Amino acid sequence: MQHRMKTHQLDRQQIDSLLDRAEVASLATINADGTPYVAPVHFLYQEGAVYVHGLPAGQKIDNIKANPAVCLTVCKMDGVLLDPSGNPCDTNTSYQSVILQGTASILANAETKRTILEGIAQKYTPELSGGVLPESMVKGTAVLEIRVSMITGKYYGQQKEQ
Repeated sequence: MQHRMKTHQLDRQQIDSLLDRAEVASLATINADGTPYVAPVHFLYQEGAVYVHGLPAGQKIDNIKANPAVCLTVCKMDGVLLDPSGNPCDTNTSYQSVILQGTASILANAETKRTILEGIAQKYTPELSGGVLPESMVKGTAVLEIRVSMITGKYYGQQKEQ
């Protein structure tokens, strides 16, 4: 384990907080030829799982159908920490990050999808949430559920947030 992981770990409460606050994550899936495919996604973290919504077809969906192993990364950069002597090689970054690995599946149950999509709407557009989602929208949207098997978080710089 690298030094910063040992000395700058986020605890579970801080990991959960970052996942609740973060707006964008990078989702990595595996292409048919074994190469990685990484896409920025909006997501909802709820009850220890991550949910991602999107179109029901495309590279991400094809990859998950072939191999459900995924990795998700979230990072919040607080700022640049300039070296007092002006050495650019000693400049650093104040940040918090979470990396999780897990298994993704495509949700089929319409009511479960609706509940997750309502949660996503509440997270990203609270001023528009609370309305009834059209049945066609729920049916036409893929919702991925990522069951987490490993999760780590670390920080550097400013005091880690609670």
